[in-house]
Amino acid sequence: MKPLSSLPQSLRNWLSIERNQTNHGEKWISALGALIGITVVYQLTHWCFPHGFGGAPGGAILLASMGASAVLVFAVPHGALSQPWSVMAGHLVSAFIGVSCQKLAPDQAWTGALAVGLAVGAMHYLRCIHPPGGATALAAVIGGADVHALGYQYLLTPVSINVAAILTAAVLFNACFAWRRYPVHLHRRRQQTAPVASAQRSVDLTQEDFHAAISQLNSFVDITDDNLTELLELAKQHAERDALHPALIAPGRYYSNGRLGRAWSVRRVSVTPALEGPTAQRLVYAVVAGNGIGNIGHATADDLRQWARFEVELQHGGRWAKRQPS
Repeated sequence: MKPLSSLPQSLRNWLSIERNQTNHGEKWISALGALIGITVVYQLTHWCFPHGFGGAPGGAILLASMGASAVLVFAVPHGALSQPWSVMAGHLVSAFIGVSCQKLAPDQAWTGALAVGLAVGAMHYLRCIHPPGGATALAAVIGGADVHALGYQYLLTPVSINVAAILTAAVLFNACFAWRRYPVHLHRRRQQTAPVASAQRSVDLTQEDFHAAISQLNSFVDITDDNLTELLELAKQHAERDALHPALIAPGRYYSNGRLGRAWSVRRVSVTPALEGPTAQRLVYAVVAGNGIGNIGHATADDLRQWARFEVELQHGGRWAKRQPS
């Protein structure tokens, strides 16, 4: 959004504000899915328990943590933390730990913290990390006398009923949109991937190519661009080849080194010559994106040409893209 894009780059880096990679339609679909999902959870749970349970009013049988799960399964349906195993096991394991902690150390100030800490550790070992699970564990401790009276029935009602409802809604709703089928296994099976000849794979992946591919995917991915591109860069370093470089470095233009992750950088060549050395051979440049942003230096045109992979331009939304020849 424009207000976030207008923030200084250093502040955006500190706050870790990622580029917005989804269009308006995808955002509204996510919002609609969350609305429908929570409605399904509420209605199904009330249908199963019209008078509540354990003396609790009807509204108490809807876990607040389901709101957080709805964000994941509808806004990030292909994320690792959103998949069925994470949702099911994350909530149920955390609920078991929360109830156990409450039984072993009732009415202690640290019981809730212990429940959440143990739930996080268990989800790590069981490969079912699901952030809302922490809230489910905490609710078992601070939910009050009605929740405490349920004991381990808390795992069945309301946790299992809520989880089954949110997963059913996620599968059915996301199935309406081919690009966001849930779970992610269904999306992968339906993808049609054209075979690529080995000769075609010699094209080197760059930061600009990666951003363009993420934008085309139009799906929120719960891993930052920097972390994913850094992983790709480490793999790429083992098979790096000679790179093509611009034939000419023109003042006033922007150039990228074509690297990935933290190694990626964009420089703007100044129209003002360097103060040191022969002006015909030295150019001033400023780092405007990526590694070393804000730095100013000078180098010969040949050095800059060897550093640069291609010319780039800044597009709408703050994304750098390869400049197409005019």
